Amino acid sequence: MKKIIKTPNSLILINILTLILILIIAFLPQNALRIILGLPFMLFFPGYALSVALFPRKGSVSTAERVALSFGLSIMSTVFAGLAMRYTPWGVGLYPILLALSFLITAASVFGLYRWQHSPLQECITLSARFALPQWPALSRLDKTLSITLILLVVGIIAVLCYGYLVVIPREGEQFTEFYVVTPGGEASNYPSELTVGKEATVVLGVVNHEGQETNYLISVTIDGVKNGEMVSLILSPGEKREEEISFVPQKAVRNQKVEFILYKNGETTAYATLHLFIDAT
Repeated sequence: MKKIIKTPNSLILINILTLILILIIAFLPQNALRIILGLPFMLFFPGYALSVALFPRKGSVSTAERVALSFGLSIMSTVFAGLAMRYTPWGVGLYPILLALSFLITAASVFGLYRWQHSPLQECITLSARFALPQWPALSRLDKTLSITLILLVVGIIAVLCYGYLVVIPREGEQFTEFYVVTPGGEASNYPSELTVGKEATVVLGVVNHEGQETNYLISVTIDGVKNGEMVSLILSPGEKREEEISFVPQKAVRNQKVEFILYKNGETTAYATLHLFIDAT
């Protein structure tokens, strides 16, 4: 006996799950549901909303084609969202990507819901879950090929994401501080290199506290080992991120001078991390 669950529109369920994911990330960041909902949020929800907006009727595409299209469009949307965020003041991060994809899902859902409501009811797609094994022998060769390809694609993507999560995400209890340098425009390239003696140049240094506790930081700037400018002091709460504009002024007309940005933590005299650039001053 088959048990069927239907909703008036699957877009409603997707948007509810998206809202739940946002609330979990905001208020329960360590909850396992963050991973459980995060995968379909990136790999399925955006593409499905777009597929409904493009093809709201049942007969437009087959179920297998719609699922494959949803995965493909979702992956493309996630990649393009990441690329687009690089050129915004917010940069690439958890919340900017979360909000960008949420906006895309909502916008596509509104358009899809509009088209869904203006289609004959019997032709509208609905979300159905059937707890029964598919009749594999009855499937066409194309449907079998699409099904196998889709399964391999999903398994491969999940495996890559799980591996990336285990490698990139720090293990529980691991403590560290992010330290990076970008230009005032937020780019990790085109740093100042051709300078004039006595005229200052500016970069942006970013510090992110993953130490699990409030941490004091000091940032010092040197040119060829000689202190240049005042030290910058920061106090960051756990998880807090701060970006500060740091200026330095070359004092000698020398090529290939090494500008170092040195990060100290909790009053320690040994540098925690260093970044450097090379400049030519005339």
